[in-house]
Amino acid sequence: MISAGAKRRGVPELPETETIARDLDRAIRGARITAVTVPRADVLRAATARVFQRALTGATITTVTRRAKSVVVQLGRDHHLVVTPRFTGALLIGAPLAAPDAYDAIRFALADGRQLRYRDVRRLGTVTLLGGATYAAWSEGLGPEPLDPALTAAQFVAIVQGSRRAVKTILMDQRRLAGIGNIYATEALWHARIAPARAGASLSAAAIIRVFSALRTILPAAIAARGTTFRDYQDAHGGRGGYAEQLQAYGRAGFPCPRCATLLATDHTLEGRRSVYCPRCQR
Repeated sequence: MISAGAKRRGVPELPETETIARDLDRAIRGARITAVTVPRADVLRAATARVFQRALTGATITTVTRRAKSVVVQLGRDHHLVVTPRFTGALLIGAPLAAPDAYDAIRFALADGRQLRYRDVRRLGTVTLLGGATYAAWSEGLGPEPLDPALTAAQFVAIVQGSRRAVKTILMDQRRLAGIGNIYATEALWHARIAPARAGASLSAAAIIRVFSALRTILPAAIAARGTTFRDYQDAHGGRGGYAEQLQAYGRAGFPCPRCATLLATDHTLEGRRSVYCPRCQR
């Protein structure tokens, strides 16, 4: 059971954006954009609506991938469309709607008659068109991906032990580790039996490896469940993620810990973000 407060939260993280990217790569790889409409230009970064429309009209979608919490649509060799949905953003593919959706920020007409829409109720997400070198610089400014086979346990230990900040804050710092937010940091620390406020530098290598192992178990499971939906997150076809029922700590403040039955506690001391943890078995 998820507490009512959690239903108002949930920013798309690695599993959610990975699900969207995989859906879109299957659906629109090779599609050609024939027209671009920008009803809400305030979501755009690094380009005006006119420049954005001119650059994308006629472009062919090469691939759709993910980096950190963003969906990356590659257009030809040297253009990358980086979409970061944040709280209420969604990339949706399908037939054009009979009546325009008032929350559509951008619409891409495709040559096969379908439409790709970036819909964002609160318009806190961003859509950025980057050239090859600019995209590389942006990506290089992010930390490694937690599921990248090239990231070793020893490297992960160095990332965490290299800071005196709270371990949960370290996990959510996109410059140190890409793609992890409040949901999956909370879950990984619960599984690893580590309190969110523990300083990274204070943790043993063995404890940090437990976090690493937890992430590499939880994230693929969440991707398999197509992410976590509380209210706003949708996949590329408008579907909901199913991982919420597998959450052990996030959103369960006041409920018994699934491991020891102690009531899960919550606080807002870590950068104002809600942290849920077990005061008995997370040390």
